[in-house]
Amino acid sequence: MKNKSLPTLILCLFIVTKFVLQYVIIAPEYDLQRDEYLHLDQGKHLAWGYLSVPPFTSWTSFLILLLGGSTFWVKFFPALAGVLTLVIVWKAIGALGGEIYAKILGATAVTFSVLLRINMLFQPNSVDILAWTALYYAMLQFIKTEKNRWLYIAAIVFGFGFLNKYNVVFLMAGLAPALLFTHPRTFTNKHLYLAALVALVIVSPNLVWQYQHDFPVVHHMKLLAKSQLVNVNRLDFLKEQVIFFLGSVFVLLAAFVSFFRYPAFKKYQSFFWAFLISLSLFTYMRAKGYYALGLYPIFLAFGAVYLEMLFTRRLIWLRPVAILLNIALFIPIFRVAFPTKSPAEIAQNSQAYKDLGLLRWEDGKDHELPQDFADMLGWKELAQKVDADYAKITDKKHTLVLCDNYGQAGAINYYSKYENIRAVTLNADYINWFPLDEEVKHIILIQSADDDDPERKKEQSLFTKITRTGKIENRYAREFGTSIYTLIDAKVSINNILKEDIKNSTWD
Repeated sequence: MKNKSLPTLILCLFIVTKFVLQYVIIAPEYDLQRDEYLHLDQGKHLAWGYLSVPPFTSWTSFLILLLGGSTFWVKFFPALAGVLTLVIVWKAIGALGGEIYAKILGATAVTFSVLLRINMLFQPNSVDILAWTALYYAMLQFIKTEKNRWLYIAAIVFGFGFLNKYNVVFLMAGLAPALLFTHPRTFTNKHLYLAALVALVIVSPNLVWQYQHDFPVVHHMKLLAKSQLVNVNRLDFLKEQVIFFLGSVFVLLAAFVSFFRYPAFKKYQSFFWAFLISLSLFTYMRAKGYYALGLYPIFLAFGAVYLEMLFTRRLIWLRPVAILLNIALFIPIFRVAFPTKSPAEIAQNSQAYKDLGLLRWEDGKDHELPQDFADMLGWKELAQKVDADYAKITDKKHTLVLCDNYGQAGAINYYSKYENIRAVTLNADYINWFPLDEEVKHIILIQSADDDDPERKKEQSLFTKITRTGKIENRYAREFGTSIYTLIDAKVSINNILKEDIKNSTWD
C-alpha cells in the first residue's frame, strides 16, 4: 500500500512546489503585466473572438472576476495550467513504462524550466503549452493502444487549444505530415476524419466571428510580423530553445536519441519528425522563441524514461546526479529570468541579463530591464493619479478616461477605486467597448511619453479648460513619462468625434 501511495505523494509535493513557486517569484514592487489587464477586461465583454486572441482566455477572466478579481486568482489560473502540464508529463511517463525515478526526473525538468516564467503571467501561453502537451499525450496513447477514443480526445484538445491561441495550428502542421510518413494507415481510419469534424464544430463559432469581422487575425499577424517578428533573429530563436530548458537539455537530447536507439520508442518516431517540422516552420517565420515551448514537455517524458532505462547497474549513481544537475543548471537562469529583485537592483547589475538577451525588447533595442518586467511597473501609480483627477470632477456620468494603449486602459479599470470608471482606448479590443450611450463632456486623457502634442493643441478648440495634472514617474516603467490631462467642458459633440475616430481606427 505504501509503495502504491508513494508516487501520488511525490506528485502532490511537486504540485504544491509548483503553486508556491508561482506566487513567490514576483517581488512586491511589481504590478500585473500589461497584457493581463486587457485579458481581464475581456472577461467583462464576452464574445466568440477578439482582435488579438480567441475567446478562451476571456472565459477564464470571467471566472476570475466572479471570484473577486484579486491578484491571487489572476496568478492562480496560469499556475494551474502549469500544474496540469506537469501532471500530463507524469502520466505520459507512466504510459511509456517509466517508474518512479523517471517520473521524478520528468517532473523536476518541467518544474525547474522556463515554464515557471510562462506560468507567472495570465496570458494564453500557459494554456497553449498545456494544450500542446495534452494533444501529444492523446496521440501517444492512440499510437500505443490504437483505440479511436484518443483521436476524439485529441480533437477536443485541439478545438479548445485553438479557441485559446491559434499557435496550436503549428502543432498540427508538424504532426500531420509526420504521421503520414510514419503511420500512413492512420489516414485510412474513418475516425480520424470524424474526430476532425468534432474539432471543426468546436472552433466554428470563432471562425464565424472571424468571418463576420473580416478576419482581424490576419491583420494582427501582419502587424506582428511588421512591428515585432521582423526584429527576430533566426539564430537567436534557436539559441533560446536551448536556454529555455538549459537544466534539462540532456533529457531532451536523450529523448531524440531514444526514438532511434530504444526499440520500444521506435513506433513513436512521428513525434521526432513532428518536432523538426514545427520547429522549422517557427524558425522560417521568425517566430518569438516562446511560441515553440509547447513542443518540449512531452519530450521530457520520453527522455526521462530512456535515461531511467540507461541509468541502471553501474550507472545507477547517475540518477541523483541527473536530478541535481537539472536544478543546478537552472539556478543561473532563475536568478535573471524572474522579477525576484527590485527594478533598481536589476538595472545596477544588468550584465547577466544582457548576456542572455533579456534586455532586448520588441523594438530590437536593449533597455534597463527586461520588457516583461518593465511592463509590470507604473500601473498602480497611473490609476491612483487618474483617480485623483476623477475625484475632482463632479459630473462623473459624462466623463470618459481616454488612453493611448490597452495597458493603460486595462490597468485603470483594474486598480481604480471607482467601479463606474470607464477607461478605453483606440487600441486593441477597446475600440469595440466605448461607452457612448451618454454624451461625453469631460475627458481624462492619458498620453504616452512619445506623444507629439504635449501642449494638447489638437484639443484646445474642443474644450474650455485643459490641464496637465501629472505623469508616471517610475523611471523603470515602460510607461515612464506617460502624461495625464484633464479636458473639461466640451464645446462640441465629442461623441461624434469619437465615433469617427473609432470608424477610422486600425486598432494597432
